[in-house]
Amino acid sequence: MIHRIRTLNAISPSGLNRFPHDFEVGPDVADPEALLVRSANLHGLEIPGSVLAVARAGAGTNNIPIPAMSERGVPVFNTPGANANAVKELVIGGLLTAARSLVAGAAYSRSLAGSDAEIEAAVEKGKKQFVGFELPGRTMGVIGLGAIGVLVANAAVALGMRVIGYDPKVTVERAWQLSASVEHAASLDEVFKRADVVTTHVPLLDGTRGLVSYERLALRKRPRILLNFARGPIVDEAGVLRALDEGLLRAYVCDFPSAALNAHPKVLAFPHLGASTNEAEENCAVMAVESLSAFLLDGTIVNSVNFPAASLPRAEGTTRLAIANSNVPNMVGQMSTLLADRGHNIADLLNKSRGEIAYTLIDIEGEVSSDLLDHIRAIEGVLSARLINGHTAPTN
Repeated sequence: MIHRIRTLNAISPSGLNRFPHDFEVGPDVADPEALLVRSANLHGLEIPGSVLAVARAGAGTNNIPIPAMSERGVPVFNTPGANANAVKELVIGGLLTAARSLVAGAAYSRSLAGSDAEIEAAVEKGKKQFVGFELPGRTMGVIGLGAIGVLVANAAVALGMRVIGYDPKVTVERAWQLSASVEHAASLDEVFKRADVVTTHVPLLDGTRGLVSYERLALRKRPRILLNFARGPIVDEAGVLRALDEGLLRAYVCDFPSAALNAHPKVLAFPHLGASTNEAEENCAVMAVESLSAFLLDGTIVNSVNFPAASLPRAEGTTRLAIANSNVPNMVGQMSTLLADRGHNIADLLNKSRGEIAYTLIDIEGEVSSDLLDHIRAIEGVLSARLINGHTAPTN
C-alpha cells in the first residue's frame, strides 16, 4: 500500500528521506493521508477528508485547527524538544547581549568616523553608556520547564546564576533532567518578585496569553531583563513598553518584532530565529516524519498534542483496527461485542484516553470482513476508524 503525504512547506530532506520507499511525498500529492507542515496556516484551509493525521515539524501548533481535527478523529503531531538546543542557545545569546549592551555598543562603534586616533578617543568617551552587569550571582526565573526551559535553566546554572523555575505541570522526565540547583517557585508572582532575568518557555494557550503583564513586571522595582522566545502574545506588549518607559525593565529581548517594539530603543527583537539552525530543522523534520510513519504503518501515537500516547506490539498474523472515539463509557464494550458477534477473535487490545478523546488499537485474528469498518463507524461516538496491514474477505 502506498501512503500519500502532502507537504505544505519546505521540509528538510534529512527528514523526508526517513519515509519508507513506498510513501508518496510532495506538495502536489492528491488525496493525502497526512499533511506535513512547518509554518503553513491551516486555519480556514479546506483539509481533505482523506487526511488521517497532521504533523508539524516544530513545537508550536497554533497554525493548526486542533479542535476541528479532534472532532474528525485526526491526531496532530508536533516535535517537542527537537529544536530545544537551538532555542536555548538563542536565549543565552539574548541574555548576554542585553546584559552587556552588545548591540547598542556595536552600533555606536559603527557610527564613529574619523581617524583611528579620533575613533579611539570617542570609544573611551562613549563606552560608559554601555556599562553592563555580570551573570554570576544574579537570579534567573524560568517560566515553563519543558524541553527548552530545562536546558535554559541548566545553562544559567552553569553560568553561575541562581535559578528559580515555575511549572506546575512539570513532567517526571523533565524533573530528572533539571539541575538540582534549580529552586522551584510556588507561584508566578514569586518569580517576578525575585528574578533579575525572566524567560518564558510555555505554549500559547488561553491561560498563557498576556501572562507577562505590567502588574507582574511591577512586582520588582529594580530593572530586570525580560526574554521571550516562546510566542509573542504570551507577553502583553503594551505592558512591557510601559515597564520599559518606567525603568522597570532594562531590556526586552524577543523573537517577535512589531512596529511598536521596533520603535523602542530598549527592545531587541530578532526575526523569529529560535529554530533557525540547520540542525534544528533536520531534527524537527526527522521527528515529524517518524511520528507520521509510525501512525500510518502501525497506528502508534507518539508526540501528539490532542491524542493519548499509544503503542501496541503487533500480534503476528493479525489485522489491526485503529479507532478514535469520544471518551465516553462502554465504547470498548460495544466494539468488542460487535467483533464477537461477527466471529472475530481479539488477539490483543489497547485503549488510551486523553481529555475528550479515546484511542483504541485492536489486533484481530484471521480474515476480516470488508464491511467491518462500516459497522465500527456506525457506533455512536466513533470519530474515525481504519484497518492496518491485514487480510480482508469479501462480504457474503
